[in-house]
Amino acid sequence: MRPLQSILIIGLIISFSTFASAQKKIQKKLQTAFIMAEDGATITLPEGKFTLNKPLWLDDKKNITIVGAGMDKTILSFKGQTEGAEGIKVTNASKITLKDFTVEDTKGDAIKTQDVDGIRFLAVKTAWTGKPKKSNGAYGLYPVQCTNVMIDGCEAFGASDAGIYVGQSDKVVVRNCRAIKNVAGIEIENTTNADVYNNYAYQNTGGILVFDLPGLIKKQGGYTRVYNNTIVENNYKNFAPKGNIVATVPPGTGIILLAANDVEIFDNTITENKTFGVAIASYYITETPIKDEAYDPYSYRVSVHDNTFKRKKRMPTLKNDLGKLAFLKFGRNVPQIAIDGIFGEDHVDANGQLKKEYQICVYNNKGDAAFTNIDAGNNFEGLTKDASPFTCQPSPLPAVEMQEEIISEKKK
Repeated sequence: MRPLQSILIIGLIISFSTFASAQKKIQKKLQTAFIMAEDGATITLPEGKFTLNKPLWLDDKKNITIVGAGMDKTILSFKGQTEGAEGIKVTNASKITLKDFTVEDTKGDAIKTQDVDGIRFLAVKTAWTGKPKKSNGAYGLYPVQCTNVMIDGCEAFGASDAGIYVGQSDKVVVRNCRAIKNVAGIEIENTTNADVYNNYAYQNTGGILVFDLPGLIKKQGGYTRVYNNTIVENNYKNFAPKGNIVATVPPGTGIILLAANDVEIFDNTITENKTFGVAIASYYITETPIKDEAYDPYSYRVSVHDNTFKRKKRMPTLKNDLGKLAFLKFGRNVPQIAIDGIFGEDHVDANGQLKKEYQICVYNNKGDAAFTNIDAGNNFEGLTKDASPFTCQPSPLPAVEMQEEIISEKKK
């Protein structure tokens, strides 16, 4: 080997060794900071890209801020993670703020918070780099069983379930966020009192989901407003692992409600989603057995109004049974607003129409806002485009009331 080559190789070995040592030091430093932080502390994440191999866990803390140098300046990479699944996990805490950093390529969920009262995500990004795939982690931002949740100015890319997911929580605001190339861009699940607004959902399988699912501790969500969002070209292939409920979401869906009640969808711009703009369905449409006796599988008290729809005539997805049905019935001109027509027996009157207290109302939408009831409960025999039974105007839902200190500080 020539001397110059030897010198270069030795230099590379030394450089790699120095780099690996520095990464171990930052891992230890951050782990120590998370463990030793006293209530009221600020944990500062330095500028740079750092490779970590195990989760950072904050437990039983109050009034903690974790802040980086900026969304694209502080990057915590978990590529090749060897321990745990999450990148950052916060549990049993109150008044926690996460801001101005990115978490990449975690084995499981990027940032999970559980049992936290007062959790703020401000200008935080989660991402799985490379082409989206089913081996990516399920959730980007993942607050579950939390109260007073603020997600503001955040970004989520590549999650195999939902980029921004809020589950079994109460008093939630998701605003000014971008969700791109996830299976579900933004998902609100078994959650009460949520406002989802001023977000951009692009190239996901489904843009925004509001679901109530069986078998969870919190049985029912409701009082969710989805408004002033831009929901564009959510036509990406569904790359969720088989068996996940989001694996049933048809590619090309702007907004989908599943077994959801007390939901208001308004003032959104919903464009070029190839299968449905807004779909409202019962859990029965999934054809999955229900073992939870306390679960309510129907969607009701829903209003869809003052939205703008636009889509060229195009094929719906043929990789999903609902998409195939839509093509069979409507060809390249599938109505943008669709309901499955599966209602609870006590929700309808003697004529089979929804009673006033359970109405689904569709009114004052603009653009290509055609409607269909596919009547899935009767083997599609009563499929119709007649919107008159659903032309009603209920009272608007109230805005979310949240602790002032949670909503007062905006992202930088």
